[in-house]
Amino acid sequence: MPDWKDTRLVVSTNDGTGDKEVAMVDTFAPNLALNAEALHALDRSHVGVAFTPQTLTFTITVKAIGDSVARLTMLALKGQPFNILLKEKVGDDWGLANIVMSDCIITSASHTANPTGVPTATFSGFSLSAGAETNEGVRASVP
Repeated sequence: MPDWKDTRLVVSTNDGTGDKEVAMVDTFAPNLALNAEALHALDRSHVGVAFTPQTLTFTITVKAIGDSVARLTMLALKGQPFNILLKEKVGDDWGLANIVMSDCIITSASHTANPTGVPTATFSGFSLSAGAETNEGVRASVP
């Protein structure tokens, strides 16, 4: 059974000035839409496959504590590409060693003030490429 109290995932950005950890990340939701469609013939089904461009999007929700919201907001306002690196901070409970989304652009940012809790900010956008590595060192990437 994993010891989840000692394990957490870290989201880091690299805006060209070096890796910077984005602290206090509540959620990171990458969405890799890897589109493929079966090709059919008149006499049989599934004779091949046609691949269409991948859609690589993400959503990050962070607590508005510290400067992580300010850094992400500045990247959004500047339209500055950056990389997202998602990796395990401590332990080996997670099935992947890392997920990297490269050349990301934030397309939407919203801030929510909660009267009974900490304010949050949600950032959404797209990535031009993505890759992942398992704990065994197997790698895959798109495009």
